[in-house]
Amino acid sequence: MIPKKKTVVIVEDDPQIQAHLIEILKTADDISCLGALSSAEEAEKKIPAMYPDLVIMDINLPGKSGIDCIRFLKKSLPELEVIMFTAYEEEDNIFRALKEGASGYLLKSSNTHDILAAIRDVFAGESPFSGPIARKMAMYFREEKEIEDEREALSPRETEVLRLLAAGYIHKEIADEMSITLATVRTYVKRICFKLHVRSKVEAIIKYLS
Repeated sequence: MIPKKKTVVIVEDDPQIQAHLIEILKTADDISCLGALSSAEEAEKKIPAMYPDLVIMDINLPGKSGIDCIRFLKKSLPELEVIMFTAYEEEDNIFRALKEGASGYLLKSSNTHDILAAIRDVFAGESPFSGPIARKMAMYFREEKEIEDEREALSPRETEVLRLLAAGYIHKEIADEMSITLATVRTYVKRICFKLHVRSKVEAIIKYLS
């Protein structure tokens, strides 16, 4: 059976960048582009009916921002993956986007390989983001209410998986390092998130680093 392609929608107001991203996505056998939209308002109206797996979202859209659009879309599509698309490494805006549920971000200067790799990483459960963003996430979670007494202790194997995640290992590398299957790694990550009372691997890593 041929694997089902993952579906992507682009939200970007620059027609040239839209066209460039569409051409990049066309080169991937495992990804299908459902279309490109030019504003947050259009995205909020059309994306829930399109039901894509992932949205590449420009942060600085005309009118309503990409960050506000994430907040809206996540209410109706909580499983939707979002990669922020930005011309600069705008730490504050990217950090805000991650808090709203974005899975990572891409610079508009990224090449074809990096764009496709980031999309595939997100589908594999990874979160493409840089050190400065991780530090901001750590500062944020240190200010949040502590729940140490409420959470169940991690097992030694779960702790090792979390340690490797925090060290920058991707799921496949963790599987190789610990001599376990990729599916087992994903199961450990789900358990870690549940026990730490967090919604994502990113939040789990930040709690570990805090």
